[in-house]
Amino acid sequence: MLDNMASPAELDALQTALGISFKDVALLQQALTHSSYLHENPGTGFKDNERLEFLGDSLLGFIIAEDLYRGSPDLSEGAMTRMRATLVRRETLARLSQSMGLGNYIYMGLGEESSGGRAKQSILSGTLEAVVAAVFLDRGLDACRDFVSGLFVENPDLTADDGATDDYKSRLQELVQASEHTTPVYRTVTAEGPQHEREFTVEVSVNGHVIGSGRGKSKRQAEKEAARAALDNLPQE
Repeated sequence: MLDNMASPAELDALQTALGISFKDVALLQQALTHSSYLHENPGTGFKDNERLEFLGDSLLGFIIAEDLYRGSPDLSEGAMTRMRATLVRRETLARLSQSMGLGNYIYMGLGEESSGGRAKQSILSGTLEAVVAAVFLDRGLDACRDFVSGLFVENPDLTADDGATDDYKSRLQELVQASEHTTPVYRTVTAEGPQHEREFTVEVSVNGHVIGSGRGKSKRQAEKEAARAALDNLPQE
């Protein structure tokens, strides 16, 4: 990338990847500008993305909280809090940024780049937060909602990690303990396929009765799917 800046063609490609056509491309450029770039290139007239990062962090929390509230009416406050924390944490946002190749477009100083800046979780997550804010300022709240929701819907493998797994299992445990005064038991039924492509089947039972089963590429993923199935099978108050 010439002079560590995305070219107009590259900015067009990024907008296509984001699914957003900016009215004011300068907002997108600001969202991509790390402070290290301005330290090495004073007088460019650019602003760094730190204020946008602040706004984007709040927007992500709000939009995800709203999605959880509207889309998961049976989740408790504690479960929603844990799931939101998982989705907005640095590691999750960094993985989403990497999936879009966002690090390739960041304007950063040569010193920061030479130290691996384009792969740093703090920079990747902060840049994504800034992009969310830029979408909001450029296109409004509805477009920002669609953009954020799309990030998580289109990348379930990147966001459904241990935290999300624990939410299904925690919710199931809360319900079972309240109604049966015991805890669910998970049992691996099968482990099929070669070592590098193993698929597990797990059953979850209560008092010896199977209430759900699930499959996944890890035992934890299979347990999550079993807990999800059990929640679907349990009568809801």
